[in-house]
Amino acid sequence: MRGALLALGAACIAAIAACQDTQPPPVAATHSIADSADQVMFNAKFVLTTKGIQRGELIADTMYALEEGTKFDARIAHVNFTTETGAPQGTMDAKKGIYSTRTQILEGWGDVVVKLVDGRMLKSPHVIYNQITHIITGDTTYTLYRGEDTQHGIGFTANEAFTRFQCLRNCGGNFSVLLPEK
Repeated sequence: MRGALLALGAACIAAIAACQDTQPPPVAATHSIADSADQVMFNAKFVLTTKGIQRGELIADTMYALEEGTKFDARIAHVNFTTETGAPQGTMDAKKGIYSTRTQILEGWGDVVVKLVDGRMLKSPHVIYNQITHIITGDTTYTLYRGEDTQHGIGFTANEAFTRFQCLRNCGGNFSVLLPEK
């Protein structure tokens, strides 16, 4: 009887050992920004100010606060820009936007579209807006639409109203030019 109990006990131990999972637990394949965010916000709004004056509003489907709340990573970003007097100036839409309160620089990535209230529009994969200097730059391809005129190239620098616009490389497009009458 004692031999039968020992055999039964050995069989139970063998069965339990066979059921043990020898594989390590699964690990996430990629790192998510949500893992390191101080805060995650949905349908978020952030006011952009310069010297205490509101100059715009950043709206995002999802926004991550990073670096102790001084950097904001926005997904499906939309920005409404205003002048110092509060008049609408234009908008920017991007798949992703990052805004730093330390540097006051806003960057947009992924099908960025900047529209001014007068109808001019800029399309580029990456746009940088310096809120302190009011300069818009890009180092990738772009297309600028001014009514029926278009300009394209690689890299640009412009003021926020696009009244001063400089193409850096491979510049081209179609423009209408007014010639003086004789």
